[in-house]
Amino acid sequence: MLGEIVDFLLTLAKDWGYLGIIFLMLVESSFFPFPSEVVMIPAGYLAHQNELNFWICLFCGTFGALLGALFNYYLCYFLGRNVVLKICKYFGINEEKFHKFEVFFNKHGEISTFTGRLIPGLRQYISLPAGLARMNLNKFIFYTSLGTGIWCLILLILGYILGKNEDLIKQYLHLVIIACLIFVVIMVAIYIFFQKRKQTN
Repeated sequence: MLGEIVDFLLTLAKDWGYLGIIFLMLVESSFFPFPSEVVMIPAGYLAHQNELNFWICLFCGTFGALLGALFNYYLCYFLGRNVVLKICKYFGINEEKFHKFEVFFNKHGEISTFTGRLIPGLRQYISLPAGLARMNLNKFIFYTSLGTGIWCLILLILGYILGKNEDLIKQYLHLVIIACLIFVVIMVAIYIFFQKRKQTN
């Protein structure tokens, strides 16, 4: 099944070129997510075959994901607190919990946005609370692009080195996800350390 999807995306990327990468990553990064692995890994393979440029693929993947993140950001930005709160009540989130979440994100939005882009299952949705909290747009773009750029680079390298070897891709992708989670834990620990140090000074 994965092989068929990869072949389809390889064909799509060949036909659409860099615009195909931008479009697919935009969709992946919005609230209609599918794994970014099936976009950027084939792009890395095509770069290895000299059919696409590696660095342009990285830019297009990052840019497309940023566009999808901005879609989510502005969705919550314009819906507003009251509408989102009404929706959240159906999931057991009352106004008190919602307020605590808002306070947390307003205080730690930058590190949450950056590290969230490296966590599977969360990367597509971390831009929703950013829009709700009306996070500074320049900071949102910077930290989203930084986290997304790192993730796209990793996937491109996997595709470039491993090509269409499905078994090796699954094996190394599993290791990469573990490494990213460890990296996130380290980054959060460093952030907490400096936050506490700042409070004591």
